[in-house]
Amino acid sequence: MSVYVDTSAFLSVLDADDENHETAKIIWTDLLESREGIVCSSYVLVETYALMQHRLGMAAVRAFHEDVFPVLQLEWIDDSLHQQAANALLTANRRNLSLVDCASFTTMRCLGIKKAFAFDKHFSEQGFTCLPSV
Repeated sequence: MSVYVDTSAFLSVLDADDENHETAKIIWTDLLESREGIVCSSYVLVETYALMQHRLGMAAVRAFHEDVFPVLQLEWIDDSLHQQAANALLTANRRNLSLVDCASFTTMRCLGIKKAFAFDKHFSEQGFTCLPSV
């Protein structure tokens, strides 16, 4: 079984000042020990690198790249997935829902992934099981 990881979870794991840091560390450790597939999309990866660079600095980006990236199963967003995600975003017509979120939902559905490690309520709104429950 696989778990999809969102940017919100990555940031919580790496930012000691984040309100969800302690919970995120426990879940991340459990995921690594469980040997479940840890999946994210190329869009989540780009968003994570950019936000980490801005909020936490290059040392955090380097740590993520060297320590976290190697354990990820990266799903590249191709033209078809991008179009599906863009259509979902436009259909939803919600200002606070991002293209990255819609690409995540599309990717999860295509891969049959039902669990997300995320601190973003949009995942549970879409019917996915969240770690932790949000």
